[in-house]
Amino acid sequence: MQYWLIKSEPFKYSWDQFVADKRTFWDGVRNYQARNNLMQMAKGDFCIFYHSNEGKEAVGIAKVVKTHYPDPTAVDEPGDWVVVDVSPEQKLKRPVSLAEMKADPRLSQMGLIRQSRLSVVALTKVEFDIIVAHSEG
Repeated sequence: MQYWLIKSEPFKYSWDQFVADKRTFWDGVRNYQARNNLMQMAKGDFCIFYHSNEGKEAVGIAKVVKTHYPDPTAVDEPGDWVVVDVSPEQKLKRPVSLAEMKADPRLSQMGLIRQSRLSVVALTKVEFDIIVAHSEG
C-alpha cells in the first residue's frame, strides 16, 4: 500500500463537495511528475485531501477506488493525461495547516514542502501517520 497527498483549490472542488459526491475522478493534472504519481496509485491506497491556495490545510482522507485511465477532460492532448477514481474515507478531526506541517521537522522532506507546486505527491506511511496524528491533537 502507498500513501499520497492530493491537492484541490476548495473554490474549485472542496472536501465538502467530495463528500457529497461520494466518489470522483481526480482530473486536471497537467504536470508530468504528478501524472506519473497518478499512474503509480493502486486501488486501496490512501490519500490526504489537501485544500491548496485558500486554506492551505489537510482536511480529509480519501481512498483510491479505481486505477488510472485516460483523463476525459484532456481534449487538447488525449492520451497524455490520466485520472484515478477516489472516494472519501473520513474527515480529519481538525484541519492540519501547511504552517503546522512545516513546523514539524519529521515532515521536512515531504513532497508538499519540497515540491509545493505538485498537485499529487507521494507520502511515506510515517508522513501520512504524522499528519493524521496532528489532526487528532
